[in-house]
Amino acid sequence: MNYWPLLGIALVVLGFALRLNPMLVVTVAALATGLLGGLDPLAVIATFGKAFNDNRIIAIVWIVLPVIGLLERFGLQQRAAAVIRSMERATTGKLLILYLLYRQLTAAIGLYSTAGQAQTVRPLVAPMALAAAEKQHGELDPATADQVKSMAAATDNVGLFFGEDIFFAIGSIVLIQQTLLTYKINLAPLELAVWAIPTAIMAFILHSARLLLLDRKLKGAHR
Repeated sequence: MNYWPLLGIALVVLGFALRLNPMLVVTVAALATGLLGGLDPLAVIATFGKAFNDNRIIAIVWIVLPVIGLLERFGLQQRAAAVIRSMERATTGKLLILYLLYRQLTAAIGLYSTAGQAQTVRPLVAPMALAAAEKQHGELDPATADQVKSMAAATDNVGLFFGEDIFFAIGSIVLIQQTLLTYKINLAPLELAVWAIPTAIMAFILHSARLLLLDRKLKGAHR
């Protein structure tokens, strides 16, 4: 058995450890893996092309990101913050709990690309969470502001991670099914998806509690 292609994994680990450009690291690692696996350079490039063509929907990001950039340039973040400041009882925790609910529900029905770090958290959710905190507690110090922004990003991650497994046609469910099949456990994707619901509910409860604790912490820090 030829173990040399596994060197690509070491290149990924080394590149990330050295904080190099992730796209460059992954590309070099993939090229190295292909070459060490016995493919000629043209075959490696052809494999890249086929993978991109099979997953060409990822190219949509190059359309979405410039649109988001233009919206931010013309005041999207400021308008989002202004909407929150106009709401009397809005708090950071309550706002993020609503976003968590939205993220989990949409991910559960397969609409996991309707939100995300680039599409919604940076231009909308994080500015709105900051505006809610500033409305309630005044100007935030940099460390507290960073904590609010990081909690907004974490809320998106939790909502997506625990919501998407309820959607039985997602890749992770297929991976779990095939892994179990190797151990002679034959479950339909729908059965796995149903059992993801209790986990998603617990994730919602626990993260919502964290968000309410964040509200309390902000209140205590700015008395």
